[in-house]
Amino acid sequence: MCGIVGYIGKQNAYPILIKGLHRLEYRGYDSSGVALLNGQNKLNVYKAKGRVSDLEESCATKDTLGTVGIAHTRWATHGEPNNVNAHPHYSQSENLALIHNGIIENYAVLKAGLINEGYTFQSETDTEVLIQLIEYVKVSNNVDLYTAVQLALKQVIGAYAIAIIENANPDLIIAARKSSPLAVGIGKDEFFLASDASPIIEYTNKVVYLEDEEIAIIQRDEPLKIVNLNNHEKTPQITKLEMNLSALEKGGYEHFMLKEIFEQPRTLRDCMRGRINVENNNVTLSGIIDHKAKFQNARRILILACGTSWHAGLIGEYLFEEFCRIPVEVEYSSEFRYRHPVIFPDDIVIAISQSGETADTLAAIELAKEAGAFVYGICNVVGSSIPRNTHSGSYTHVGPEIGVASTKAFTAQVTVLTMMALNIAKERGAISQTRYEQTLSELSNVPAKIKEILELNPLIEDLSKTFTYAHNFIYLGRGYSYPIALEGALKLKEISYIHAEGYPAAEMKHGPIALIDQEMPVVVIATHDSTYEKTISNIQEIKARKGRILAIVNKDDDKVRAMADFIIEIPETEECLAPLLSVIPLQLLSYHIAVKKGRDVDMPRNLAKSVTVE
Repeated sequence: MCGIVGYIGKQNAYPILIKGLHRLEYRGYDSSGVALLNGQNKLNVYKAKGRVSDLEESCATKDTLGTVGIAHTRWATHGEPNNVNAHPHYSQSENLALIHNGIIENYAVLKAGLINEGYTFQSETDTEVLIQLIEYVKVSNNVDLYTAVQLALKQVIGAYAIAIIENANPDLIIAARKSSPLAVGIGKDEFFLASDASPIIEYTNKVVYLEDEEIAIIQRDEPLKIVNLNNHEKTPQITKLEMNLSALEKGGYEHFMLKEIFEQPRTLRDCMRGRINVENNNVTLSGIIDHKAKFQNARRILILACGTSWHAGLIGEYLFEEFCRIPVEVEYSSEFRYRHPVIFPDDIVIAISQSGETADTLAAIELAKEAGAFVYGICNVVGSSIPRNTHSGSYTHVGPEIGVASTKAFTAQVTVLTMMALNIAKERGAISQTRYEQTLSELSNVPAKIKEILELNPLIEDLSKTFTYAHNFIYLGRGYSYPIALEGALKLKEISYIHAEGYPAAEMKHGPIALIDQEMPVVVIATHDSTYEKTISNIQEIKARKGRILAIVNKDDDKVRAMADFIIEIPETEECLAPLLSVIPLQLLSYHIAVKKGRDVDMPRNLAKSVTVE
């Protein structure tokens, strides 16, 4: 959940590191720091609580020269956010400095042993324990830094992506990873290091992604060397990046989140491009076609995800059961791995993650693979851990999503699940040709309909002023709209800090209706679908108790319009595709309420984009 940047070459490292930290700040923004080797036997470490801009301010009068450096932006796990707990951490001799993403689970045992050896600790972090351990191993065994790292990591239990520099060796960075992402960019006579490709793409499109328990020896004027913990050397596999640098900028929008909401007509077209051929009435996903027999003979589908991706999975459950007639279970990855799940070899496991690095989902994937299930990944980041650890899969192709609250990644995940359901249903002979063609045609029209909804942005912005007073919200939906109620509530609480809950509308009378009064805004998704009349009954129950209703309706609606206090109209579509439309006004509503309340929309408190720890 933290961001790592490193540089070694001929340029001054500090500007590159700071720019990289800004690009990675969505991964954590409690504190940040930088360590620089100035070539004069001086290892300088500078740290600051708060944002990267706070670090820049504190470094304005300091010596920031040096062509080797590492930097870090933190999302706190061990120890509160402050200057002492911020990374990088010195070793006791101040000969070494280390940055770390992940959690060292056995840090307490290691720390106790080091205290017995006379080491003292300044911070509350597990990271300081790791750098002290590396120095202890190095000194006591009289070995070089690479060997010390290798020996020390064999004692470590947990997840890590680390980078280390040494005062006595200003031409070297040692990096290593296990269960946390780390990439090495290869330039001309220089190397870059980062948690993801966003800080690297400006300088090179050649990247090597480290695998678990691999160590990178990054040495000036030498080829990149990769060795695992058992000292087996590996030939680096270079990946060519295809990321667009402009995607990392706001492009005139006030926030990344707003930009990403407005990108959705384009990103969904990109998601469908090459997969949907409307003229030939066909949708094809190579990841399914290449493993056709697995899907034709599947006993059950298990969908594993967290957060917003879990909501996409709930929509996937409706789609697969309706179109493919395969039973589906949707699980939180974090719970799945700890409850001794029953997994059959003829199960299909679909793992969904925007980043492709979600720690709980990766652990659940390993559990499913051990049980013999076929695992299919859906993610956005090319070269991330989930694509590398699944049997097959589909990328969403929406480009970098910088805003912590997911928007375009969610709609792309739902789009991929829809294409999967149609593809599998056709292969299994479970869907009529008429229904198949009708749904396929309407799916291709979704981007244009989203563009139409986005034209309501000024209306929704104005409407948001009405709700800034609220301390609680309830979101209601039925059928395909129930996961959207959950997603709408999550977006609001993530970025505005207003408490919000989503419920199936029919469950109101089983408890939540006790909360309804004239101060309680209730958002109801009431589009024309198979449960429309039932939803109207639920609205009447709320109105009888003086609840204030904001309804998402279709354009020709009269019944809900007569009862609701506020309405947002969206185009009509097939019931199974309605989530792709109804979620858009909820994204905009959450965004504008948060802005009106003065929240930091792109970097909400306590959250980070890529959850690489449990």
